[in-house]
Amino acid sequence: MQYFPYREKLHSLEVSTQMIQRLLQVPQGRDSVFLWGPRKTGKSYWLRQQALDGWYIDLLESDVYLDLLQSPHKLREQYLQKTPSPAWVIIDEVQFLPLLLNEVHWLIENAGARFLLTGSSARKLRRGQANLLGGRAWRREMKPLCLREIPLNVARLSEVMQSGLLPPHYLSLSPRELLRGYVQDYLKEEVAAEATTRKLQSFSTFLKVVGLTSCEILNAENVAREVGVSGKVVRGYFEILEDTLLASRLQPYRKSPTRRMSLSDKFYLFDVGLSNYLAGLSPQPGNPDFGKSFEHLIWMELTAYQAYRDPELEIRYWRTSGGLEVDFVLNDREAAIEVKSGKMHASDCRALAAIQQDGPVGRRLGVSLEKHSRRVQDVEILSLPDFLDWLWNRPPGGY
Repeated sequence: MQYFPYREKLHSLEVSTQMIQRLLQVPQGRDSVFLWGPRKTGKSYWLRQQALDGWYIDLLESDVYLDLLQSPHKLREQYLQKTPSPAWVIIDEVQFLPLLLNEVHWLIENAGARFLLTGSSARKLRRGQANLLGGRAWRREMKPLCLREIPLNVARLSEVMQSGLLPPHYLSLSPRELLRGYVQDYLKEEVAAEATTRKLQSFSTFLKVVGLTSCEILNAENVAREVGVSGKVVRGYFEILEDTLLASRLQPYRKSPTRRMSLSDKFYLFDVGLSNYLAGLSPQPGNPDFGKSFEHLIWMELTAYQAYRDPELEIRYWRTSGGLEVDFVLNDREAAIEVKSGKMHASDCRALAAIQQDGPVGRRLGVSLEKHSRRVQDVEILSLPDFLDWLWNRPPGGY
């Protein structure tokens, strides 16, 4: 069993209560909501903690699932019999029964029902030609825990980088065992469901390569050569990861009046712990794996803020053909962010100087694990706590 002394202290403080304080909020008004999120992000737990006034349907309960599978119309019939009508109809894991969404659509249109639908794979719904409600439901996404939701101990970040921030993994004294089970369950449930069981070994190799190349520029052909399959097959594997919310792309910032820019996407697995487990890495301060994982954590924080506070936030990266790179650019140059786990020097700010030469940038920020924030030339170097304060206090839509 892998031993994490800080994790034991967290257990003694009962920090599982942190899950009650997830930053995701229930939308106000009368609109229905699709709540997506990878497995184990805590969607079901969060729903129970909201204590919503509603009718709760869990499709993981076999009797409920079989009853509605055989007779989807029972959802409509049972809703119309309820007096008074429930404020919410909550259907957990809706992707298991795509046909149910036709009844959901009818009840929204004809009975004024309000639904909160959770799921981990829009791919299953699309494959079943499901009714995705045509804009009648807001889309929200639950992420792994972010740094704003946990006790922040900079000295113990290497443990977070190994366990990741899925709540049960983060709280476990043996997260590696849970990560192993997570990968095995995914291989069984997602790949076998796609009728590619004969390629499970190739997909397993693909996942290891993706763990190593997460946070880097995506090159499907190189990955295909490493895995030993065609580029078409690898592109299909990447699509599965995206559709099941286990990874996402970071697009490049393409506008430059004077420079040739990178046009390739970067690819990030949704959780730093999963990435390091697949790659077989144990990041420690001072090694390159630690710096890469710190960048991954900042990516996770930015996308959590985007999901919970500002869905319109645009996040890109900036890279010239000559190799100058800024890790993240927000909202068409409102802020440019360079991430470095060690002490930042003037040489580390070269790309931030170069992006400024292309046109005005609202704020140029360095994020580091230094204890105190400071300035290097015209660049603000923020400690991790100060960066988190800046990000989460940022008003949605701009500065």
